[in-house]
Amino acid sequence: MARILSKFNPKRLILPVRNKEKGNSLLEYIKSSNGNADNIEIWEMDLADLQSVKNFSNKFINEVGELHMLINNAGISVHNKVVKTKDNLELQFQVNHLAPFLLTLLLLDTVKKSVSAELPGKIAFTSSDANRFGELDFDNLNLEKGAYWNPLKGYANTKLMNIIIAKELGRIVQNENIITYSLHPGVIRTNLGHMNSGPTSFIIGVMANMIAITAEQGAVNTLYPVLSPENKETGKYYHDGIEKEQNKIASDQEVVKKLWDVSEQILKDHGMI
Repeated sequence: MARILSKFNPKRLILPVRNKEKGNSLLEYIKSSNGNADNIEIWEMDLADLQSVKNFSNKFINEVGELHMLINNAGISVHNKVVKTKDNLELQFQVNHLAPFLLTLLLLDTVKKSVSAELPGKIAFTSSDANRFGELDFDNLNLEKGAYWNPLKGYANTKLMNIIIAKELGRIVQNENIITYSLHPGVIRTNLGHMNSGPTSFIIGVMANMIAITAEQGAVNTLYPVLSPENKETGKYYHDGIEKEQNKIASDQEVVKKLWDVSEQILKDHGMI
């Protein structure tokens, strides 16, 4: 995605990374691919650390202060164990949902000030087709009760949250010249499940690889609905680049509001907003 976006010669393209060394390797890859990396910057941010997200946001607001497109794309899948972050939150819940939600909230005013009717802002959340198996149990967001009768349950729950937040954010900013998206980019050959091990994970990995697409095709599927001038309606969900009906839970306004409020409260409790 970074390589494709770089070809549009953006004013500034900020790439958040957990590992600065790998980030610099990415920069070299982009340079060797098309030589168009002059406006790309590698900044450190770890979604498993809420303070890191807040520090990134503060730096962005102070040093850049202009934002037209925000793509919340990072994610992780953990099949067979509960992993806690330094914020004492379940890893998937924080990395896939809460941290991107925080980042978006902190940068939203910057987006509002940067956009216009002629050049609307874009905010996207990479979800997954796994959202179909998701449910919202507000007494088990951190999986204290477990979720592993279905190995993808915890992941699926957070991917449903992505769709709900994108749709609700779209409703909130519908008069602000901002378009929101949630999307399933396809099953892609990445290291999304690098923390997994054991026979169940092996089987899931084999099955996924049988239908998986390349990272480049996944990038196209992610960027197409966001960059297409035809997709002007906010809060929509896209599957492999094509608009698709959303999970019906995303239409339950009571559940939607509760997820938004609970997520905000957790961030307040951690001193982030």
